[in-house]
Amino acid sequence: MKHLYLYRWLVLILICISLAACGGSKVKPQNSAEKYFQEGERYFDSNLYVDAIASWEKVRDTFYSPELGMLAELKIAEAYYISERYEEAAIAFNDFLKQHPNDFRAATILYRMGLSYYHQILSPDRDQTSAENALHSFQELTRRFPNDSQAQEAGYLIQRCQTRLAEHEVYVGRFYLKRKQYQPAIKRLESILKSLPDYYYRDEAFYYLGKAYLKVEQWNKAKKIFNQLFEQFPGSDYIEDAQKLLEEKS
Repeated sequence: MKHLYLYRWLVLILICISLAACGGSKVKPQNSAEKYFQEGERYFDSNLYVDAIASWEKVRDTFYSPELGMLAELKIAEAYYISERYEEAAIAFNDFLKQHPNDFRAATILYRMGLSYYHQILSPDRDQTSAENALHSFQELTRRFPNDSQAQEAGYLIQRCQTRLAEHEVYVGRFYLKRKQYQPAIKRLESILKSLPDYYYRDEAFYYLGKAYLKVEQWNKAKKIFNQLFEQFPGSDYIEDAQKLLEEKS
């Protein structure tokens, strides 16, 4: 009984100490959305982009302030872009446009989103999803805002994206040709010349398409495509090899 009595006193003392500690502590007031937003601005101006994003995420996620929340979303995307975190930037810009498709800044957002994808474009032998996404973003900008000051630059970048996609198709066509899969090679190379008749490096596409035609014994098509190569690119490095292939089949 004595031990039980002492135990009860100890428990009572601990409860009193705990209550005293709770009573003496003060709950810090939460910052307002405006304060967190301004905090993010200060971090951003100091190039502390990770901290800026964290502050703006508090505005976006913690507080019910539609106007500041929307602006914070855009600021987060911008911070990702400026800090060259292009994958996150593209996602953030895209999410913003999905939620606010008619925002008055839509042209600039499309341009920045396109650039975010553009900076992720890989070499021709690798996946070209980023090139496709960049192309679609720039095309949407020029379609919706043809008179916007960024539309002209977007038009130039559209050509760059199309060139990279065409280079990838030529790479795949050559891959099939090397492995004696001639019909898939023909399909790829034909599609380039049809969809991008102004593709700058189409002399390469002409050559490998002509070579693929010869492999499947489509002599007339091969001769026609090689003649296009000779006429349009008289100084091409592929001329000599194309002539040799024709001579071998003569």
